[in-house]
Amino acid sequence: MSTDIEHVIIVGSGPAAHTAAVYAARAELSPLLFEGFMAGGVAAGGQLTTTTEVENYPGFPEGIMGPELMDQMRKQSVRLGTRIKTETVDSIDMSQRPFVVRSGSSEYRAESVIIATGATAKRLGLPGEEDYWQRGMSACAVCDGALPIFRDKPLVVIGGGDSACEEASYLAKFGSSVTMLVRRDELRASKAMQKRVFDNEKISIMWNTNATEVLGDGKLLTQVKVRNNKSGEEQVLDAGGLFYAIGHTPNTAFLNGQVETDETGYIITHGKSTATNVPGVFAAGDVQDRTYRQAVTAAGSGCMAALEAEKFLAESE
Repeated sequence: MSTDIEHVIIVGSGPAAHTAAVYAARAELSPLLFEGFMAGGVAAGGQLTTTTEVENYPGFPEGIMGPELMDQMRKQSVRLGTRIKTETVDSIDMSQRPFVVRSGSSEYRAESVIIATGATAKRLGLPGEEDYWQRGMSACAVCDGALPIFRDKPLVVIGGGDSACEEASYLAKFGSSVTMLVRRDELRASKAMQKRVFDNEKISIMWNTNATEVLGDGKLLTQVKVRNNKSGEEQVLDAGGLFYAIGHTPNTAFLNGQVETDETGYIITHGKSTATNVPGVFAAGDVQDRTYRQAVTAAGSGCMAALEAEKFLAESE
């Protein structure tokens, strides 16, 4: 175990983590950030590393590629004094302070911890998915739906809940049509969201239908193969875009239930803060945000977490 006690350890590598690091570094807290090594199956930088062009992050009028944006954030963190370890945190002992952060055979101690490990979009693993992910396939319509490759194209959304209805409604602004693939014979969405979908003439629903394969021209997705799970009938849909809206998995398993979460694993923060039920432990970004899940909101909560950690440390002296 390291004999040094860190002021703050940040776990994560996306906008929330690096914004927290920037603020903590400027507060002279000398943050130690664990960016992970393919943690959650995603490279350091989080979900934005799987995104192509980002047009909705302020300050980039021409847009910026997701991996480039995260590279810029990482460089800013380092320039201001953040120390970064490309290691995955396996567990954190929160039974007493200093907290003990374990990574492989190494242990680190910290007076405060910021959890910013994000949430991983659920995928179906369809044949062709690896070839066309972010080449016509996405798990975030709000992030990607307005991109030129999707405009005036037939689009497909998989899912039947509130998120799927919201994404279909959003995509209807840009695509020539939107087809929702719903595996049951009804939507799980709220009545208000269902009405929004039913009232939109650009949106159609294929009930009892599953996608079975994605097809393309080698560069971009062009079609989706589907199957009716009642009749067994198969058909191929023309599609300029396919969007998953089947949920996200917050990356909280390594916390072993020490921090309060909701029924789906998102960390519960208290009031208008990033404070968790464990004093000195804060949560920022998508790991505690099941509603917005945007880079800019994650960055904002990262700022909050760092400011709150700084205040906590000052009051703990």
